[in-house]
Amino acid sequence: MKSLVLGGARSGKSRLAEQRVLAYEGERPIYIATAWGGNGMDGDAEMQQRIKKHQQERSSRFSVVEEQLHLAETLTKYDGIGVVFLVDCLTLWLNNCLHHKVWQQEKSALLELLPQLKGHIVFVSNEVGSGIVPMGELNRQFADEAGWLNQALAKLCDQVDLVVAGCVLNLKKGVL
Repeated sequence: MKSLVLGGARSGKSRLAEQRVLAYEGERPIYIATAWGGNGMDGDAEMQQRIKKHQQERSSRFSVVEEQLHLAETLTKYDGIGVVFLVDCLTLWLNNCLHHKVWQQEKSALLELLPQLKGHIVFVSNEVGSGIVPMGELNRQFADEAGWLNQALAKLCDQVDLVVAGCVLNLKKGVL
C-alpha cells in the first residue's frame, strides 16, 4: 500500500499519517524525517522547536532515520517485507534538494523506485498550490515543483487524502 497525505501547515496531516502507519500491526514502522536541524545540521531556532515537538509527540514504536536529501537511497536501504515507512515531509525534502541543487535527480530516483518498493509507505506533503502565486522566482519554482511532485505521487499511490483543520477528505481510495 502506498499512501499520500496532503494538507497545509498544522492541518493534522502528520498525526493522520502516523496513525495510519501504526495501524499496520506486526510491521516495523520506520519514520524518515526530512527536516534540517534534528541532527545538528543547520536549522533556525523555530525549526528546532518544530522538530522537537514532532519528536515528543511521535510514538516510541518508530525507528527514526533522518535523511534530508537522498530519499530513494534511504528507502532502498531499509526496504523489505514487513516494513512500513512514514516519510515526513516531502516539501521539506524538496526545499533541501532545491537548496543543494539535486532536485531533478532525487525526484526521478524516488518516482522510479516507488513502484518497486516491497514495504508499505505513507508520504506526508504540504498542499501549497491553493494560495496566491508566490513572489520571487525561487518561491514560484518551489510551489510548482511541490505541485508536480504531489501529482506524480498521487498517480503512483493507492490512496490519497487531504487533511484540512483535522478533517480528512479522501481523494483516492485504497485498502488498508
